[in-house]
Amino acid sequence: MSLVGAAMTTPGSSASLPSFNVKAPAGPSRPARVAEPILARNAFDSVTGPIKPKPVSEIAVKEEKPDLSDPLAVPACEGIKALIITESNDPVWSLAALQAPGETAPKLRRVGDDVGGKRVAYIGYNPRNQTPSVWLESGATLCQSMLFASAVPTASAAAATTAPPPAAANRANNGPAKLAADIASKIQKISDSEFHVDRAVVEKILGDQAELMKSARVVPDTQDGKVVGVRLFGIRPDTLLGTLGIKNGDRLETINGFDMASPEKALEAYMRLRTADGLKVQVNRNGAPMTIDYKIK
Repeated sequence: MSLVGAAMTTPGSSASLPSFNVKAPAGPSRPARVAEPILARNAFDSVTGPIKPKPVSEIAVKEEKPDLSDPLAVPACEGIKALIITESNDPVWSLAALQAPGETAPKLRRVGDDVGGKRVAYIGYNPRNQTPSVWLESGATLCQSMLFASAVPTASAAAATTAPPPAAANRANNGPAKLAADIASKIQKISDSEFHVDRAVVEKILGDQAELMKSARVVPDTQDGKVVGVRLFGIRPDTLLGTLGIKNGDRLETINGFDMASPEKALEAYMRLRTADGLKVQVNRNGAPMTIDYKIK
């Protein structure tokens, strides 16, 4: 107790206090511990791995593009059938009714749409085969679905082709051929606005679209930037449309109430033509509205 009391009452000199220089034993250095490995992954998931994986260097993938050196000669698209093709400067009116394998009915397609695993690349006209056509691409493959031809002729077939028959040559040089007498006799004109039409004429239109397409040039007619109908040009009195009372320059506006300014409605009107008992066609002729009534029997 005396010793304790003396220590508490007598301050010691700082010089008398021993100095201790504690040194850690020499050994291998340890890395600093951080929590990043724990925070970077789900502690309860031993499968997924890090939540934020390290960035992987991107591998340059070269996109395959089709050969466009001679698109007019590309082969026909297998199994894809074109029923209607309309080309226009207005992209909205550049459309085609195409039927892909497995489809029970044609569907209206535009550029960019899918058809049987292929993409519509272009809708236009193939002058080499003298037919409207739709070009479709799939990766590096390009093919076309033609309206009036089943296949693109090969070079050998083209070389072996003889001169066209006189009737075909006359049609190519002078435009659409005159309407056949047997068909013309089945169209009875009652007045400028009323016609009686045999159903065989309807079958002729549906069965020979090539002749119908060659008899007129269809151009969307716009007013104030809006399509109001389709204008018909190149119509002669002795062609099918001319015999049916359509005049050159007429603007087709509606058929049985279907608006011809809408591509979808125009296609629907066409698809119902086979079963229709009559047609009421609204046209604008020289700025004046006019209705042409066709009774189908």
